[in-house]
Amino acid sequence: MHSDQILHFANFSTLFVCMVLKFPQIFVLIRAKSTTGISINSLLLELTGFIVFVTYQMYYDYPIPTYLEYPILIAQDAILLLLILHYNGSRKQSLIYAIVFLGGWQLLTVEKWIIDFAMSLCTFISAGSKFAQLQCLWQSKDSGQVSALTWAMATYTCFARIYTTTVTTGDMQILVRFIIMTVLNSWVLATVLYYKKSAGDIQKKQE
Repeated sequence: MHSDQILHFANFSTLFVCMVLKFPQIFVLIRAKSTTGISINSLLLELTGFIVFVTYQMYYDYPIPTYLEYPILIAQDAILLLLILHYNGSRKQSLIYAIVFLGGWQLLTVEKWIIDFAMSLCTFISAGSKFAQLQCLWQSKDSGQVSALTWAMATYTCFARIYTTTVTTGDMQILVRFIIMTVLNSWVLATVLYYKKSAGDIQKKQE
């Protein structure tokens, strides 16, 4: 396959996957009406990382296909956050989060050094979100309300972005971020599958 075709496939497959990436998790959460095993801190850090990342790419006029999925992911994360707050009985906090995120988004582009500094921290913020989710899983030892499909798709999108970044902008800061995110997403996925298998084994023994 020609390199241009591979690039188009990577870009559009990533966009397509991201359009539905959080849906499995949203559906699992609605069905269970429980947030056990889901870390709200992980979601907040992920939202922060997404906002910084897409703002950085827009600020420097990077090709739109290389970050088009992020506004979609931000919208899905916002829906997921509202659901978690609803099932935790903390709906009043949603207004506070909205003000903080919108205010922070505006602040990022006030000065060039602010967005550059924020981007330098973006990888640590996004990595922190994965470790927060891992910690939540380790503590609860329950991944029943965590969608393995969502984490599998997240792993794929980061892997695809390693390729698209390499052949388009070549930005090492962004490339390193995607490599780290691929590894950490894979780790979360493996942990989710492990606890699901453990729960299945226990249920079989009880039967």
